[in-house]
Amino acid sequence: MSSQQKHRGGEGLECHHCQHCDKSFKTSSSLKSHQRTRAVFKFSCDQCEKPSTTSELKAHQLVHTGEKPYSCNQCGKAFTSAGNLRTHKRVHTGEKPYGCDQCGKAFTYSSQLTIHRRVHTGEKPYSCDQCGKAFTSSSQLTTHRRVHNGEKPYSCDQCGKAFNSSGDLTKHKRVHTGEKPYSCDQCGKAFHSSGDLTKHKRVHTGEKPYSCNQCGKAFTSSSQLTTHRRVHTGEKPYSCDQCGNSFRARSELTVHRRIHTGEKPYSCDQCGKAFSSSSQLTKHRRIHTGEKPYSCGQCGKAFKSKDEVKAHQLTHTGVKPFSCDQCEKAFTSSDKLTKHKRVHSGEKPYSCGQCGKAFNFSGELTKHKRVHTGEKPYSCGQCGKAFTHPCYIQKHRCSHTASI
Repeated sequence: MSSQQKHRGGEGLECHHCQHCDKSFKTSSSLKSHQRTRAVFKFSCDQCEKPSTTSELKAHQLVHTGEKPYSCNQCGKAFTSAGNLRTHKRVHTGEKPYGCDQCGKAFTYSSQLTIHRRVHTGEKPYSCDQCGKAFTSSSQLTTHRRVHNGEKPYSCDQCGKAFNSSGDLTKHKRVHTGEKPYSCDQCGKAFHSSGDLTKHKRVHTGEKPYSCNQCGKAFTSSSQLTTHRRVHTGEKPYSCDQCGNSFRARSELTVHRRIHTGEKPYSCDQCGKAFSSSSQLTKHRRIHTGEKPYSCGQCGKAFKSKDEVKAHQLTHTGVKPFSCDQCEKAFTSSDKLTKHKRVHSGEKPYSCGQCGKAFNFSGELTKHKRVHTGEKPYSCGQCGKAFTHPCYIQKHRCSHTASI
């Protein structure tokens, strides 16, 4: 036989051989298909031996030379082939010719549609060889692997901060430019990324698509659920390199570090008081507005923060779920337990920037600083005498009542 040689043998043997490349096939139809492919790809690259057609070979060889003769007349980006340029132009025209037949979502490239379809099928063909986590695209796996190797190849040219992915860097740059291209069509609030806008919209819809499989609590974002799950597992993966304190969320560690640095980036526009977190500032502003949006369902008492009402509700139940493992003293909140533990450890994380004196609690440091500043924010309504702490003014007021 001119094109192939047949060999008889046991079942499953590859008995059809191509005379051009010595490749073997189990069936004659597979061999014929292979030969048709060879007929089309008659040429191969002399540098890497990749098989190609005449036209494809010319475009492919530009990969080795670095030449990009086709450039976009709108943004100047250059490409090795006219086909790649045509595809790129869809970025400017907004054309999305590839639509999903299940949900109707459209895409610029066919490869994007292929990856998107896996959302519906649940297919995740790319898995990490270190932790087994699976992904819908090879690019997601590449980005994920940087979690293990610590690689952050994308760095900001303004502040030097480095990132795992180009997308994260693009979002970060908007912190410097102030650009917020994604705005809510209901309230007009603008965001740095489309993901942040998607999460925000759930404030209006009330949607909480991520629920805990242990307690059923639902969340607006997957990251909130991930952080919440650590309540059940006890995992605290973010630790402070100065004092060793560990936290469930990266944002908690960021706020905690400001205890050591003294940084307070959030200041009140009414009294100038500064805070280490935006949530502390939000709570503080309610002192000026008098707002107490959280009320107890049993007695109706109102509070400035959700944490305050939760702690208060335990006074009705008598439950103190947070107990010290050294003396077994119990508390209504984790914050109170954390403060109490410093009695045993001797830890004094709050130090004065002027004299170096250290304190167990931030409130004690605030009071101490008034020794240096001379500030006396608590004044008597009867005689005008001022004091550094509210307990002193209470004692002073008794002197007025005693003299009556």
